[in-house]
Amino acid sequence: MPAIGYVTRDDNGSFKGQLKTLSIRADVSIIPNAGKGAETQPDYRVLSGDVEIGAGWNRRAESSGRDYVSLSLAAPEFGPRRLYANLGAVPGETDRFAVIWNAAD
Repeated sequence: MPAIGYVTRDDNGSFKGQLKTLSIRADVSIIPNAGKGAETQPDYRVLSGDVEIGAGWNRRAESSGRDYVSLSLAAPEFGPRRLYANLGAVPGETDRFAVIWNAAD
């Protein structure tokens, strides 16, 4: 699965890094959703600068039992469809995560 960026986890639980595709280079912040009021609301907000481009949910993999963050991103640069990705730990690193694109088709 292709990585479309990398982020680093901060001490406060947020992530900062960059999305990179053939046509997009954007700094991103994935910050805890301090206003979460219901289980169905996202655990994280995804921002590029001061523009909110998506959300993230804490999940647990059924096969491995590992925790991960599932992302849903939307912006005009992505076209008419949402982009789905997961944060996956980079092997051998404790605070660096790959943004792994999930092709919907």
